[in-house]
Amino acid sequence: MEFDDLYLRAKSVLNPRRLSPEAEAGGVGAALLTEGGRVYIGVCIDTSSSMGFCAEHAAAGAMITAGENRVVKMIAVNWDGRILPPCGRCREFISQLHPDNPNAEVMVGKEMVVTLHELLPFDWRSVFSSGV
Repeated sequence: MEFDDLYLRAKSVLNPRRLSPEAEAGGVGAALLTEGGRVYIGVCIDTSSSMGFCAEHAAAGAMITAGENRVVKMIAVNWDGRILPPCGRCREFISQLHPDNPNAEVMVGKEMVVTLHELLPFDWRSVFSSGV
């Protein structure tokens, strides 16, 4: 599956709306392609007390619920259609779900794809693997 298809899947769940006086959702959509060839989508939920979560987290939750955890490609899209790089929390979260997830391709801008590892160049786990 190409990033154009993932972009459309992420964009398809965008539906910015207020859920309550304290919460809104749907301003960012994300799509994760797994090793098994399935696509999982999710939207962000923002709350005034910072208990919400990102669209990538929602998509990852659906992926884990379905029994998968290896991400091959991922993308997030803002309410206006702009591609967004994952925040630091999402980068770290996805990287920990499978040992190969740091190799996942991440679209961070139009025509710009990098690996999750490139977004986490000084991974704290390298301290343990290097023996230093």
